[in-house]
Amino acid sequence: MTATDIANRYIATWNETDSQRRSALLREGWTDGATYVDPLAGAAGYAEIGKLIDSVQQRFPGFRFSLASRVDHYGDRVRFSWSFGPDGQSDLIQGTDFCEIEGGRLKAVTGFLDKVPPAN
Repeated sequence: MTATDIANRYIATWNETDSQRRSALLREGWTDGATYVDPLAGAAGYAEIGKLIDSVQQRFPGFRFSLASRVDHYGDRVRFSWSFGPDGQSDLIQGTDFCEIEGGRLKAVTGFLDKVPPAN
């Protein structure tokens, strides 16, 4: 599993709208007890991370994540940028995630928001 494969699987997990398929992707791509944190949210374990992804999808129906940079890796660390917006349109949100990998699976993800729309 390459760093690019890991990033692509991560993006696919965030884009998966079927909860059972998303749960399978989480179990394939994340370690038991994995953590996710960004400036707006945090979650630990498959159930919490799945709920977080579901809440993002509910808040932004029809939006899709995509990789917006090449994937960098060093040892057990991976870094990549992503974009998020309505399917087939310009992104509204961009971010960069830093990941710790264990056995080819995500152990910890720290996300940063690089571009967000202004608050109304």
